[in-house]
Amino acid sequence: MTTLSTISTGVPTVPDLPPQAVGHGEVFTRRWVVDLIFDLLGYTAEKDLSTVRLVEPACGSGAFLAAAATRISTSCRTHGRPISDALASVRAFDLLSRNVRMSRRVVEKELLNEGWQPDEAAQVATAWVQQGDYLLQPTSEQGADYVVGNPPYIRLEDVPDDRMAAYRSVCSTMGGRADIYVGFYEIALRSLNPDGQLGFICADRWMRNQYGRRLRQLVNSCFSMDLALVMHDVDAFDDQVSAYPAITIISNRPQGVAVAADTNRSFGAEQARSFAAWYFKADKQSTTTESFQGARMPHWFDDDASWPAASPARLAMLEDLTERFSLLEDPQTGTRVGIGIATGADKVFLTENCDLVEHDRLLPMAMVRDTRNGSLDWHGTYLVNPWTADGDLVDLTLYPRLASYFEEHGAALRKRYVATKQPHRWYKTIDKVDHELTRRPKLLFPDMKLTIHPVLDKGGFYPHHNLYFIVSDVWDMRVLGGLLLSKVAEAFVEAYAVKMRGGTLRFQAQYLRRIRVPSPADITEEDQTALATAFDQRDVAAATAVSLRVYGLSELPE
Repeated sequence: MTTLSTISTGVPTVPDLPPQAVGHGEVFTRRWVVDLIFDLLGYTAEKDLSTVRLVEPACGSGAFLAAAATRISTSCRTHGRPISDALASVRAFDLLSRNVRMSRRVVEKELLNEGWQPDEAAQVATAWVQQGDYLLQPTSEQGADYVVGNPPYIRLEDVPDDRMAAYRSVCSTMGGRADIYVGFYEIALRSLNPDGQLGFICADRWMRNQYGRRLRQLVNSCFSMDLALVMHDVDAFDDQVSAYPAITIISNRPQGVAVAADTNRSFGAEQARSFAAWYFKADKQSTTTESFQGARMPHWFDDDASWPAASPARLAMLEDLTERFSLLEDPQTGTRVGIGIATGADKVFLTENCDLVEHDRLLPMAMVRDTRNGSLDWHGTYLVNPWTADGDLVDLTLYPRLASYFEEHGAALRKRYVATKQPHRWYKTIDKVDHELTRRPKLLFPDMKLTIHPVLDKGGFYPHHNLYFIVSDVWDMRVLGGLLLSKVAEAFVEAYAVKMRGGTLRFQAQYLRRIRVPSPADITEEDQTALATAFDQRDVAAATAVSLRVYGLSELPE
């Protein structure tokens, strides 16, 4: 595979690039990995491969073409066809002339070894491999029954501006700081004939990162995500690279059964054949071997925001719970997830001096340190509160001590961005105070923690911006706290959240909102009592045991 070339082909037109203009992102794939992808696609010699079209977007040194040549040769002999019948069966592109020459030699060599005549082998090789920019090829050149390969890895900002503009004009998924492989996915998917299939080995960051969101939307709306085979620790390439690769099989049809699988360092050619055999055994829902795990799910995750990362068994559990239960944030139960107040100047707005300003201008604040022991242990922090109960800024003439305090720190407050936008409201905090929230019972979650850590505020405190909160019109907060203390709830956050160094998780609103919960009315009185008790006692094991029962699970997969 490769990326940018010394030539320009296709539409829109962009200037020629000197060879040194950009890196080529070349990472070449081992033959057994190529064979695995072909096997998973069902691209086998038993089929008449001369009647279908295979496209390789960035052929590089010809690893995929060598395997294709062998399979097509065997297929032609099996079906009594001359190799010339396969002249249009493969289209491979590369931007570098040296890679085009290399790939053609590889195809010729394979076909000669298969017993075809030199002139036939040369004719096929020339027809199959073309020099050009796959992303800018006319649509008529891209129709495919199969698209295979290892697309190039280059950050889009490393591409010259004119070429980047050309790519963005034809690849709507290449938003923000995307990697160029996102465009290869998009063009390949859009080129698939009905029931056509894509088989790529590529970095899997697009499944979770922001720059992959548009591509996830495209897959979810138009295609079937059939397989995600994670190969992070596998020696899949000719060179050692840290690419976080995964094999993805995506089909041009409505979403069907999906397989999530993971491998370890011992996964190689023999294990790949075993995995392919399991993959096609539809009656086998899951498998665990010394080198790989796999789980079959009714369909893939349909949330565009991010796809989860976990073991196959854990993913299957999460998909099942997603099917059977509602989201934690739910208008029907009035359950809402939010974040505490950001001030823009904590050194001014936070104080432990209870006599600093007028008493009714001091709002008790819940801080992360108040939650460390699992119960709310307030250390005496107040918000110097500029907001009325109606959501307006207070009239400072009515609060002389507050006015004097803010003027004392006026220089710091007025230089904040929020103040420069509205100079007449220079003493406002970034967020308004919702005074009703202070009075409500709520569960508080520190932003960063090794394990999920809900803490109950029975009412009376306002959360700081390093705390996330949950309120509800229906839930008993202790019962919900027991569910959220469990390892079942933590599994949702762990699958979606960004992990920090040392395994610390981010318990932000976007991840808490991914948690699925049963209806409060569906939890028996006995289980409600058990969950509340487990929450009060901070008994994670007991909370998990009850939660498994409530969710209808026999165990929590690793």
